Amino acid sequence: MVRMGLTAERVTAVGAEVADDVGLHRVTMAQVARRLGVQDASLYAHVRSLEDLRGRIALLAADEKTLLIAEATAGLAGRDALVAFANAWREYAHRFPGRYAATQAPIKIDPELAAKAAGPRRAVALTYGMLRCYGLAEPDLTDAARLLRSTFHGFVALEASGGFAHARTPQASWLWSLDALDGLLKLKRRTASREGVSA
Repeated sequence: MVRMGLTAERVTAVGAEVADDVGLHRVTMAQVARRLGVQDASLYAHVRSLEDLRGRIALLAADEKTLLIAEATAGLAGRDALVAFANAWREYAHRFPGRYAATQAPIKIDPELAAKAAGPRRAVALTYGMLRCYGLAEPDLTDAARLLRSTFHGFVALEASGGFAHARTPQASWLWSLDALDGLLKLKRRTASREGVSA
């Protein structure tokens, strides 16, 4: 019998909370059921499996993270947008480590759910929109998007694991990294403009 008030969305939300508390790959259906106060079997009326639950957590997290970034970058361009984008990314990773991990892990997601999810598509649109303000076009757009993701994720992953033991604060290095990215993107724009003129 399906427990009243229990939905796929509720199971996913509680699964995300558990992921933040114990780590994405330590989440079990039993833990989620206990937090909801139901038997394990009750969950399978709403999510098919643990893998399905992780996929739903990933989509939830993509929506949340994208919304945070969109709000932070609204009306901004260039370096201001880059810094706001990066800070929102890092803030989400700090506040919600389990669900953030779901946005970076190779999780198999139900194609039907993925097709309906706006978060991942909006994330791409926000990233490329911000980079176009630097005057970039393909293939530079894709390369720049990959550079940003690698830098942001690498930094927050090392930070979370205690990988920055030097006396200089991670915050200082974070700001230095953002300045370096901004400078590189501006340099790439100038280079592309010169190549366009000479062509």
